[in-house]
Amino acid sequence: MLNIILMGPPGAGKGTQAKKIIDAFAIPHISTGDMFREAIAKGTPLGLQAKAIIESGGLVSDEITVGLVKERLSQPDCASGYLLDGFPRTIPQAEALKKMGPEIGRPVNLVIDISVPDEELVRRISGRRVCPKCGASYHVTDMKPSKEGICDRCGGELIQRKDDNEASLKVRLENYYSSTAPLIDFYKAEGLYHHFEGTIGHVELFRQIEKTLKEAKQ
Repeated sequence: MLNIILMGPPGAGKGTQAKKIIDAFAIPHISTGDMFREAIAKGTPLGLQAKAIIESGGLVSDEITVGLVKERLSQPDCASGYLLDGFPRTIPQAEALKKMGPEIGRPVNLVIDISVPDEELVRRISGRRVCPKCGASYHVTDMKPSKEGICDRCGGELIQRKDDNEASLKVRLENYYSSTAPLIDFYKAEGLYHHFEGTIGHVELFRQIEKTLKEAKQ
């Protein structure tokens, strides 16, 4: 069973690798954003609490976030494994997940961390274009759509997110390094941590990740 956490700064290529992993190993991809949207849409008690906080402009507490993660990981489709993306973001969240995982029979057994130098992250993020309709992601030089400005998947018009610029990225990276990067030491101590260089190309990167996952599954 593969119960995986996917880590890495914004622009590291987590989305591309996540899709490859879930396709290859037939496990659900659980991102915190999707999880919140699903819980809110279903009107679960925790989802309603999160909705009220988000709509008032507040930050959802660790307690609610952890509760939502537990709710999601307890669902039947996670029984044979999962890929958790965007959680945990802090040491308290990691400690909560460590306690919760065995309680519901879903303990984390592998952490994948993709690292990329800051200057490359700036280049990637500033050139990123996304489809607001289906969520597909492109790049002005690295991953162009067949028709400029149009999504290959659904025909939607591609946009640049407001925070996909150098100034916003620097703030996001500061937040990442201050709160999320300490998780590296946490998971090294747990013996679960695996590091990958995100600059080797997405095909070779997945080859290395897939090799690690297959070895872990044996």
